[in-house]
Amino acid sequence: MRSATTDTLSRSERIGAVVLCAGKGERTGLEYNKVLYVLGQKTVLETTLDVFARTEVERIVLVISRDDEKAISPLVKPYRNVKTVYGGATRTESVRLGLKALSGCDIVVIHDGARPFVTADTIAASIESAQRFGSGIAAVPTVDTIKQVKDGAIVRSLDRSILYNIQTPQTFRYAEILEAYETASGVYTDDSELYEKAGYVPHIVRGAYDNIKLTTPADLIKAPTGVRIGVGYDLHRLVNDRPLILGGIIIPHSKGLLGHSDADVLVHAVMDAMLSAANLPDIGVLFPDTDGSLEGISSMELLRRVTELIKFHGYSVGNISAVITAQEPKLAPYIGGICESLANAIGIAVYNVNVSATTAEHLGKIGKGKAIAASASCLLTENHDRQTDR
Repeated sequence: MRSATTDTLSRSERIGAVVLCAGKGERTGLEYNKVLYVLGQKTVLETTLDVFARTEVERIVLVISRDDEKAISPLVKPYRNVKTVYGGATRTESVRLGLKALSGCDIVVIHDGARPFVTADTIAASIESAQRFGSGIAAVPTVDTIKQVKDGAIVRSLDRSILYNIQTPQTFRYAEILEAYETASGVYTDDSELYEKAGYVPHIVRGAYDNIKLTTPADLIKAPTGVRIGVGYDLHRLVNDRPLILGGIIIPHSKGLLGHSDADVLVHAVMDAMLSAANLPDIGVLFPDTDGSLEGISSMELLRRVTELIKFHGYSVGNISAVITAQEPKLAPYIGGICESLANAIGIAVYNVNVSATTAEHLGKIGKGKAIAASASCLLTENHDRQTDR
């Protein structure tokens, strides 16, 4: 067998992805491409791209059908460095065309667009394996007993302990998998098989059982397990001689919020929502106002600590939704910057953060301009490959 390159990864290496979206979805019973099916509030395609946006992948080539171009084009506009190419008559030909369109990459992630429940951690693991061994193939141990059958009769029992279900992402050194596709003949449904036939040894990484490919009608109503939702709320008084900071952004105003830290009420509500979803103590317990080292600390620093704590306990942030209640000042001009600031601190795409603002209609302390409140909700997803026990 040929040895894949094992050079240590350089920070200058470029990582791209080929995402296959040219299928018809006939087995799902849909009359349209299953990547256009809406899961919650987003399509399967958008859900998949949201995950890739949280990874090291710099460029994505979507392989699509000409028939779907009109529907797919507006969906990909919010995503940077995503281009589309037309696929071929078979998956093999579609991958080949996608790889050629991605020229200039060192590492390439090949993924089925109809696997929207993949996690950023699985993609990262496959990339790391490809950097070390030349390939990283997501796979999970087979849980069913497998039999070989001929003409309706079982002719052989297979040893389940050595069997794995192969998934995507499948990640490779770009030059190696491109060579394998350019020299191969025939039709393949699995990239690692073709890679192996080219003389390389495919290496697997642990996938996730939730990382299903939407194939049957039943798959369309499935959702990944380990989804948790949390809520948070906070309120701070407005006082003189304090800066007003919301979501890590300084807002011009005559007053600021009073607190032991910088009193960023929005970030406090977001942190409590994250901690609530993970069933962890709130910020009053984790960062008490009796701790002198926290006096005046930026709440964005505390948010980064909470994010790391969430990861330690085996979760990834899916999205954040928050509402600021303030009679004044008007916050509309700052919402975009606030969303970007929160997204950067948490490490998620900015379109997974939604912040809105409302007034209290001049009622109560908030309505009289004496306080500002914020509420937030957070969705977490469980990382099945986490190493710690909760």
